[in-house]
Amino acid sequence: METSPTACDIEVFFDGGCHLCLREVTMLRRWDKRGKIRFTDIDAAGFQPESLGKTRTELMDQMHGRLPDGTWIRGVEVFRRLYHAVGFGPLVAISRLPLISHTLDLGYLLFAKNRLRLTGRCRSETCTIKGPL
Repeated sequence: METSPTACDIEVFFDGGCHLCLREVTMLRRWDKRGKIRFTDIDAAGFQPESLGKTRTELMDQMHGRLPDGTWIRGVEVFRRLYHAVGFGPLVAISRLPLISHTLDLGYLLFAKNRLRLTGRCRSETCTIKGPL
């Protein structure tokens, strides 16, 4: 498994066991005509988060992306980079406006904290309360 992004704008680390995540990844793959995104399924057999200096829990807690220079990004910024890579730059620009940006950040944090429960994948070890937002 290759561990550093090359010839792409972003490498996205997604939960292939999440049907909502897979739906979005499938759509992005279809739109990524120029191969600007590298998709890495963190739920795939053999995936080793330690090789990235991350834990499985860390990667499952929220969306992660890695830029070509090795910089890690998380949350809504990953989505912005993904949508920019497939040609939705104007939409990305709107998402950076202060009120919209804060609303998206808060909405994503709420979703990420409850994603396993919302997608029917809640187990005792994955859905324990970790503390306040």
